[in-house]
Amino acid sequence: MSETRIIDASDPSEQNKVVEEVAALLDAGEVVALPTETVYGLGADALNADAVAKIFEVKERPEFDPLIVHVGSYEQVDEVADVPEELREIVNKLMKAHWPGPLTLILPKKDCVPDIVTSGLPTVGVRMSAHPVMKAVTRKLGRPIAAPSANRFGRISPTSASAVVKELGGLIPTIVDGGACREGLESTIIRPEAGEKRPTLHMLRPGPVTKEMLQRFGRVERPKRNRSNEAPEAPGQLANHYAPLKPLRLCRDFNDFKPEEGKKYALLSYCGSEKAGFIDAYPWDLVEELSPGNGKLAEAAVRFFYLLRKLDESDVDEIIAEPLSETGLGVAIMDKLRRGSTRH
Repeated sequence: MSETRIIDASDPSEQNKVVEEVAALLDAGEVVALPTETVYGLGADALNADAVAKIFEVKERPEFDPLIVHVGSYEQVDEVADVPEELREIVNKLMKAHWPGPLTLILPKKDCVPDIVTSGLPTVGVRMSAHPVMKAVTRKLGRPIAAPSANRFGRISPTSASAVVKELGGLIPTIVDGGACREGLESTIIRPEAGEKRPTLHMLRPGPVTKEMLQRFGRVERPKRNRSNEAPEAPGQLANHYAPLKPLRLCRDFNDFKPEEGKKYALLSYCGSEKAGFIDAYPWDLVEELSPGNGKLAEAAVRFFYLLRKLDESDVDEIIAEPLSETGLGVAIMDKLRRGSTRH
């Protein structure tokens, strides 16, 4: 494939035309990059195994890493998932509270979902996107859409159409430009489990729906981090993930940073605060701040992948990242910094 077409979805008056065109492409077994509120996804008809195989081929994604299935309605959940009776109440509560939105539920799958989507697992990750384009396309298609992030496997997730072009331009036929993603981080993934008193919500990937937001529904548990690259039960669990091509180092303390002579270093700072002990302690060649002066985790989350990609495209030799407080959205950002720093 030599050329990737970009469809502008910013004009509301043209949205119906765009939705019909994109749904027709997916129905024909094509892959299309689509905007969601979290990151851009590389979508295919989730019930078409041959179409889903194109996702793995384009992304160079290992077949043991499962995909998330996007539905267009609450009723469509029961088309792809066999929700046990003991989980029905908690699943309904979670959907009502956080759908459409950045929450993925891991549920027992139905046989109609191809094994390639779930990497042979008996479960499937399901969510309903809040982005108007993704939601409308899913409903128009009438079938769920499998859509991992629209980037090469393990790389920085794209939060704009231009970032998708840099990652997959020339490899896919179509990108739908729906503007910048408002959340900036991939969806939270949880696997609900029934309990005697309260359900347990196993948080397999932290994201915009935080532990604090989920605690009213049940006991939230984080599994031990996958350090051996063993087969995951949900996306984003591999030790090496979200990584720039340049070395990324997460330093808990500035004293852990030992610069090498002749190397150029960039700092990814939380808010540019002197209290962190980084920004004025070294003559950085480049500094980017996730939330300049404010220290707001929501702003940091939106800017995270954009700034990481910007630093990766600069002429520095290594990226040094300050730590963030591991509360709220800080948990998801720190998780991605850890995984992104393990490749090198």
